[in-house]
Order: sequence, then structure tokens, then C-alpha cells
Amino acid sequence: MFIVVAVSAACSVVGPDRTPRRDSGVENGAVTPADRAQPQAPLPARPPESGEQLVPSLASKVLYLQPLGAELSTEAVDLVVTALREFYGFQVKGAPSRELPPFAYYPPRKRFRAEKLLSFLAGEAPPDAFRVLGLTAVDISTTKGRVQDWGIMGLATLDGRVAVMSMFRCRRGSRSEAHARERLGKVAVHEVGHTLGLEHCPTRGCLMEDARGTNTTTDREYVMCPHCRELLRQQGIVLPPDPAPPWPRP
Repeated sequence: MFIVVAVSAACSVVGPDRTPRRDSGVENGAVTPADRAQPQAPLPARPPESGEQLVPSLASKVLYLQPLGAELSTEAVDLVVTALREFYGFQVKGAPSRELPPFAYYPPRKRFRAEKLLSFLAGEAPPDAFRVLGLTAVDISTTKGRVQDWGIMGLATLDGRVAVMSMFRCRRGSRSEAHARERLGKVAVHEVGHTLGLEHCPTRGCLMEDARGTNTTTDREYVMCPHCRELLRQQGIVLPPDPAPPWPRP
């Protein structure tokens, strides 16, 4: 169940059928009881297999950063690249900027439908791309429950290949452009986490925490919690052990 808000800024997750999954909103940015959920109980650690090397397992994988429409500042792109490398160990490559596809435009709200952007990104992915992350400055949206057009910061296919995010809602209420860039970097880590199979995390401050309808949730996030890291490890994805976030500790 979702609450329609005047300024929604949620992240969304879609399954292989492109249907939104597991997201919620708050009215006027108020904190709900669910927002105070306790961290999940730690998973039992999977013992290393014989001969297993605990090194970043994504170091040989290529993530393409695909600008869509008017390009963002070099500072914004650099921060996103740094965040993705620090948290996942990817080889991050920049793709040439592409125009936003006209078929994704939603005239009633003058913004772009994120699920259509995902389809576009999937169809244009380079052959060597492990993941593709679309980056745009325009407002994006998708359908969430009974809300036909819900403004979002990002959208990703759960355990899929593509994600898209926007700077537009990162700027709303930000203290400065640098603050908005930090929000964008956190959204990047969050959306890519969805493509690796992570769903929203109830741990307060985890980078996989549900935005709950407000962009201010990102301001309390810092790193990925041990539970989410262990979930990836149990899939054989070993993250860099000691990432240095390109944003200050809350």
C-alpha cells in the first residue's frame, strides 16, 4: 500500500516482468514505525570453500555508465564512478551520451517513464556489459501500486542487467550541489545492489534501505550493512572489504 505524496522520491524495484516490487511511501516525509525497523538478524557466515580466495569477485566485470539526455557535471559522474568502484570493485566505463528515447516520454507529467528507459538500456547494452546504469538529469517515474505515475530517484530490474537513476530528485531540498551529488552516488550503489539480487533492507542507514517516499533517507545512509554484504557473499559475490565512501559519515 502506498501513500501518494506531493514530492515523492522513492527508489523502486521491478521484477523480470517489469512490475514494481516492495516499495512504500510516507506523507510529507514523516517517519513511519516501519522506518524504525531493527536490523535483520545476522546470517550465518558461509565458510570459505577449499581454495576460495576472498577477493572482490566483480573486479573483472564491466559496468557501463550510460548518460541519457543533457550530461551531468564531471563532478557528479566522477562521484558515481568512485562509489561504484569502492563498493563493488567494478571496472566502470563511460558510454557516449544518448538522447532520451521519445517513446519513454510521459506528456501528462512532462517526465520520462523509468521502466521504458530500462527497456531502452537493455536493448542498447554493449556486448561486454555486465551491468548498465543509466544516468539522467530529467525527472523519471513509474507506476507503483494504485499510483499511476510515481516520481522516483531510480529504478532497477531485480537480479537483472540494467538500472536507471536521476539527479532531478536528488537536488530537491539539498543543501548544495555537492550534497545532491552525494545523494546520487548513494542511489547508484542502491540501484546496482538491486540488479545483484538485493531487495530493500530494514537496517536503518544501510545503502539498501527503502527510501520510503523521501529523498532525505539517503542522508542517513553510509555503507552497506553486514547482512546485505553476506547475502551477496552467499551468492559468490565478494565485495571489496573496506570501501571508502565518497561522502561523509552522517
